[in-house]
Formats: sequence, C-alpha cells, structure tokens
Amino acid sequence: MAIIATAEVRSLAEPWAGEIKTGTHQLITDKPASFGGQDRGPAPYDLLCSALISCTMITLRMYASHKGIELGEFSVEADFNANKEGKEWIERRLSFAQPLSDELKDKMLDISSKTPVTKTLLRSLEINTVLL
Repeated sequence: MAIIATAEVRSLAEPWAGEIKTGTHQLITDKPASFGGQDRGPAPYDLLCSALISCTMITLRMYASHKGIELGEFSVEADFNANKEGKEWIERRLSFAQPLSDELKDKMLDISSKTPVTKTLLRSLEINTVLL
C-alpha cells in the first residue's frame, strides 16, 4: 500500500468554512453565500473538479514532453452536473491556443480519458472512515 496524497481540514468559526492543509500548502474551503457560507474558498465539488482538471493538464503536458510535442498554451475546464434522477456527471473541456491536427486532437481526448484522477473517478472507490 502506498499513500499518494494526504490532506487535513479543520473547521473555522464561520459556518461551512474550513482550512485545508496538504503538504506545505494551505487553502480555505467554504460554501457560496447562497448556501449560507461566505464564499471564501472553493466548495467541495469545486475542489473535485479542480483535482480532475489539474491532473488532466499535468498528464497532457507530460505526454507532450515525452513525445516531443509542443502543445502551447491550453486550458482545461470542468463542470460537475447532477439531475433530479440522481445521475451525476462531469463535463470536461480542453481548449488549445494553437491549432492541433485531427490526429493530435484525438490523442489528447484519449490521453484525457486515462489520467490517474479520471481513472479513480470512473472506478468504484472504497472509503473507510474511523473515529480517532
């Protein structure tokens, strides 16, 4: 077994707000004002989308570097969606500043479907919770 990431959140005085620590980094999580928060930081599903798009960007850059491909500047966006029937899905969009060949576009889509966070989200994941 290998731990590949760790994070801790401590509640703050404001409703819904917390301070996340991961490695040497700190950030605030909160809910939007429409949910009773102060919108001081990303909400949990925003963080989930952020993990996915960060992993996508890094994986595409690693692939391009390994293959000697110059992708130029690009962005990755994601929206978490849910409907009344309980179905949930993520819409992910890639946008490249420079034109890509059709072959390279297909490869970028293929690589995006195989990123580590994508694979984690697509398979069932066991979560064990204990009280300390």
